[in-house]
Amino acid sequence: MPGTFEPLPGGGAAVALDDVEISIIRSLAVQLMELIGPGPAEDASADPFAGLFDEGPSEPPSDPVLRRLFPDAYVDPEGAPRAEEAEKQRTRSAEFRRYTENDLRAGKRDNALAVIRSLDGLSSAGKGGAVLELSPEESRQWLGTLNDLRLAIGSRLEIGDEDDGDLLYHLPAEDPRKPMVMAYLWLGGLQETLVTTLMP
Repeated sequence: MPGTFEPLPGGGAAVALDDVEISIIRSLAVQLMELIGPGPAEDASADPFAGLFDEGPSEPPSDPVLRRLFPDAYVDPEGAPRAEEAEKQRTRSAEFRRYTENDLRAGKRDNALAVIRSLDGLSSAGKGGAVLELSPEESRQWLGTLNDLRLAIGSRLEIGDEDDGDLLYHLPAEDPRKPMVMAYLWLGGLQETLVTTLMP
């Protein structure tokens, strides 16, 4: 089981992680939360309906990683549209972003925080690692965060398609991107095995 998720009886998943792996995932999840940004202010209204009408940003983020995590909702799959259609797409995307991005950010923060808390709750009993057991809900939160981490790292590595990913396998050991590539590939393996455990 080392390095791969396996299904638990009754749902959920388990994976054996060593102390280094625990530290890496925790550090990446903390960095993801910092990148996404803080949640609502502590003095925000306690009225649950007040937040329903809070508006988020209408412009895409300037950071390429955040643009990958929060892409425009309306994009022409055929490529560059005519100027008139492009303006309509920008307007629709801005409206969609205004009313959904705050919730999307909150969901990603919640998932990353759940990952951090589950790792903090592990007890390695001095063996240099531990077995992490996740409920079905925690498994879905982990899956969301693993996906976000891969998107973030892939964006930093400028991976645009499958061919770019294939090139990374052949980087020389002295390439400064190598550690990030190794993390990207490792997280991909974890994500793939976790998806498999969640399939009916």
